[in-house]
Amino acid sequence: MSTRTATILAHLSTVQSLRLAETRQPGLAARVAAIKRYQGRRFERTYADWIANPRAARACRFFLDELYGAKDFSRRDTEFARVVPTLTRLFPDELSATIESLGALHALSETLDHTMATQVPTHEVGAAEYVAAWQATGQPAQRERQIDLMLQVGGALATHTRRPMLKRMLKLMRTPAAAAGLATLQSFLEEGFESFASLPDADAFLRSVHDRETQLCLRLFEVDVDRVMPGLSSSRMHDSRPDPLGQLP
Repeated sequence: MSTRTATILAHLSTVQSLRLAETRQPGLAARVAAIKRYQGRRFERTYADWIANPRAARACRFFLDELYGAKDFSRRDTEFARVVPTLTRLFPDELSATIESLGALHALSETLDHTMATQVPTHEVGAAEYVAAWQATGQPAQRERQIDLMLQVGGALATHTRRPMLKRMLKLMRTPAAAAGLATLQSFLEEGFESFASLPDADAFLRSVHDRETQLCLRLFEVDVDRVMPGLSSSRMHDSRPDPLGQLP
C-alpha cells in the first residue's frame, strides 16, 4: 500500500468514526448539520459579490457545495474507501495529490464541525451560539490549516485547468472511472475543472478567499463572548469594533 493510499484511508477513517459517534449521541447529528447550515449561510454572505458575478458564481458555488457546505458526502466517502488503492493507480499523480488534499480538508472540517456541535445546546444555531462554540473549540492552528487546505485544493484545480492535456485525460477517465465505482469522484473533479476554468481570474478569487477567511477567523476569536452570551437567543451579535466582513447574522 502506497503512503498516499494509507493517508487517504486514514482521513476517511476519521470521518467514519465521527459519523458513528454522531449516531450514538442523541441530537448530535442534528447539531452538526445546524453548524454546517450556518456556515453555508455565512459563506454566501461573505462572497455575495463573487456569487453575483456570472463568471465567478459557478466557482463560488463549487467552493460552497463541495468544500465548505452542508452537502452529504457519504456516497463520495464510500467510493473513496472502496477504491482508494485503484484510485491512486488509475488517476494521474497530479489528481491523486489533489484528492489527498481534499481528504485532509474533509477530515479536518468534519472534526472541527463535530467538536463545535458538542458545544451548542440545540440544533438552532445563530451568531451567538456559533461564536461561543467557535471559541470553546479553539484550535487556531487547525483553523489556519483548514484555510490552507481549502486554498490548496482550489489552487490545484485552478492549475489543472491550465493544462489542456490533463483536462482531456480527465474526460477520457469517465468510462473507466464509472466502471471502477468512481463516478461521484469523477463528477467532483470535472465540476472543479469546469468551474475554475470559467473564472476570469482564479488567482484573484483564491486571494479573496484567503483574505476574507483569515480575517473572519481572527474576528471570531476576538469577539467578546461575554457580550454575545446575554443575547444568546438573538440572531445577531453586537460588538463595538468594526467588522471587516460585516456583522454575522
